[in-house]
Amino acid sequence: MHHPGPPRFLATGETTELAPRDPDPSASYAWRVVDAPPDSEATVGPDPVTEFTPDVPGRYRIGLDAPDGDHLLTIRAFPSSYEGVDVAGGSGTAIRDRTAGDAPVGYAESHGHEGVGRPRVRLDATVDDGGDGGAPDDGAPEIVVRATPTPNPRSSLAPEDLRVTFVVDDRDVESAVAEGRTNPRDALETSDDGRELRVPAAAVADRLRVHGVAVAAEPGREPRVSVADAVAVKRRDAGTVRGSEGAGRIGGPDAPDFETVRLNDPPAWTRDASVYEVYVRTFADGSGGGGEGGGDGGDGDGERGETFDAIAERIPAIADLGVDTLWLTPVLQHDGKPHGYNITDFFDVAEDLGDRDDYEALVETAHDHGLRVLFDFVANHTARDHEWFEDAYENPNSPYRDRYEWQESGEPGTYFDWELIANLNHASLDVRRFLLDVVDEWAPLVDGFRCDMAWAVPDSFWRELRDRVKDIDREFLLMDETIPYIPGFHEGMFDVHFDATLYFQLRQIGRGVDPAASVLDAIDQRAEIGFPDHAEFLQYIENHDETRYRVECGDAAAAAAGAAIVTLPGVPMIYAGQEIGQRGRRDAIAWEHAREGVRERYERLLAVRDEHPALGPDGDLDRIGYHVASGDLAERPIVASGDVHPDDVVAFRRSDGEESLVVVLNFAPEPASVAVGADHGKRNLVTDEPCVVVDGEGAERIRVDDVAVVRETER
Repeated sequence: MHHPGPPRFLATGETTELAPRDPDPSASYAWRVVDAPPDSEATVGPDPVTEFTPDVPGRYRIGLDAPDGDHLLTIRAFPSSYEGVDVAGGSGTAIRDRTAGDAPVGYAESHGHEGVGRPRVRLDATVDDGGDGGAPDDGAPEIVVRATPTPNPRSSLAPEDLRVTFVVDDRDVESAVAEGRTNPRDALETSDDGRELRVPAAAVADRLRVHGVAVAAEPGREPRVSVADAVAVKRRDAGTVRGSEGAGRIGGPDAPDFETVRLNDPPAWTRDASVYEVYVRTFADGSGGGGEGGGDGGDGDGERGETFDAIAERIPAIADLGVDTLWLTPVLQHDGKPHGYNITDFFDVAEDLGDRDDYEALVETAHDHGLRVLFDFVANHTARDHEWFEDAYENPNSPYRDRYEWQESGEPGTYFDWELIANLNHASLDVRRFLLDVVDEWAPLVDGFRCDMAWAVPDSFWRELRDRVKDIDREFLLMDETIPYIPGFHEGMFDVHFDATLYFQLRQIGRGVDPAASVLDAIDQRAEIGFPDHAEFLQYIENHDETRYRVECGDAAAAAAGAAIVTLPGVPMIYAGQEIGQRGRRDAIAWEHAREGVRERYERLLAVRDEHPALGPDGDLDRIGYHVASGDLAERPIVASGDVHPDDVVAFRRSDGEESLVVVLNFAPEPASVAVGADHGKRNLVTDEPCVVVDGEGAERIRVDDVAVVRETER
């Protein structure tokens, strides 16, 4: 189906890309504005992939004439003051629009949002079969969608002050009408409070998808709009998607057999996930280096063709560490730079790593040891050594010329100083068809994609990719690399987001620039800039692009930072070598010089996280009062050190309804004694040893080297 996908929620003046799905590059596609607010003069362009910018608030209907028929797309536009101020509130366009000479976006780049940030919303769906008197008089079952809006944490508004805007998916309207059913939009009813939408089940074809946003109007300001949420109600006889079996039957015994899916929820398995990144060409043997788009470094070949086998041999040790997800940097044919991101053949495994059978055997070995595998998917560019680029460069008549972006100088579009790559032109149907074929080639073999440079690829492509893989397997993971992160990327695109904000703050703490308590501010920022509560985040202190944390900040801070990513709410990631104290960023892993104490600490941390769900993404995070003993003898602490500053320590609570835990992190090189404002046990769950001492005033303090996790005894 060439329909352009789900409805869009935009600000006036914000541009969205429109593209036919599953495109046939030889076919004809034409766009038009079917309906718009009376004062609008907005138009669409003549190309198959075009852009649309609403110019006044209201509802727009955009038509697409495609080989499989005529399609309509709804766009809801809101006043623009809350958008366009910062990349965190937008769609990524502000990042993509930088020129080749622009500096990279900094991890700490200010989000700059003015006033109060965006609200949040959650949609849930059920089927009312009339058993509770909620169905209409004729007793016919109804689909019920309920919205729960939440004000921004910094807002003075109450939940009842927010309003909700629902949009029924145009694709499901089209399907219902094609089957001779009542148009679900014509049949829907909205509750008086605007929080509930009801649609007769008889108006549903295979499925009904409903999208919604929360709208907050702060006093004296134009409204701010949440990231959209979405829910689907699907007839079970329409076919079952892998991963949806646990959704359960909806409705009573006489109701139609429906299942419900919250479309923007991450896969269930990610709630307990922990990731291990492997830089494939130096993980087992060899040497390597070089930047994203070029640079120097070893050839990283090691023994040609044996790398996959060598990684497979270490799979048991990776699993024993306590992680459950393996992220492999690119494994496809490349231009010789060891990082592998300059791809020359998107359908063939790199010969320096092994062959297709070796790669599939590695994935199978990982699965046999309980590890899921993430494929590093590169959609922004090819290597300059790719056959398309070699034909198109300095050749205006090349059939591949329009598959790339070009600068006025005649050089290809690129970012920063990455001179060995060329940006693909995503407005080309040939490029979109090609990338979707790449998705179809590799997605069935793995459990998810880590999407490289997600910020550089148009949203419309990511939305299509998500629907494409999730319609087959709801549990397929999509993780974006976007720096700084963008809340809108959780709207029908990605499940898990790189948390570069937390990464940067942990570095600042380790350098002694910011207090340890600022790590909690980094977590709070997620909701403050508009991420919904169901979004998840990849938490890391180093990766293949960054200097090792211990090199920059020292061993003591590295131990505390490693504990932070495991005990804070999110998905922790360990970069290969981090668990043995590796100092080189992309050097061959020095397994023979492993610091066993470092690995044992990570094993204990991951085991405690696994045993205590309160430490996972579902656990609440709360601030608690705490006091750090210093060298001031007036405090007469039983243990104190002049090398520990109060800003080196942070304490917080994690709880999930079943248990409550107190976590204390110490970034200083000496042990700290910390009194916390909560009654707690005496044993550190990480070390399984007593950790409480009593100072000269009789007050109990938690003695902590790098991390202590103790049970809270009373609340």
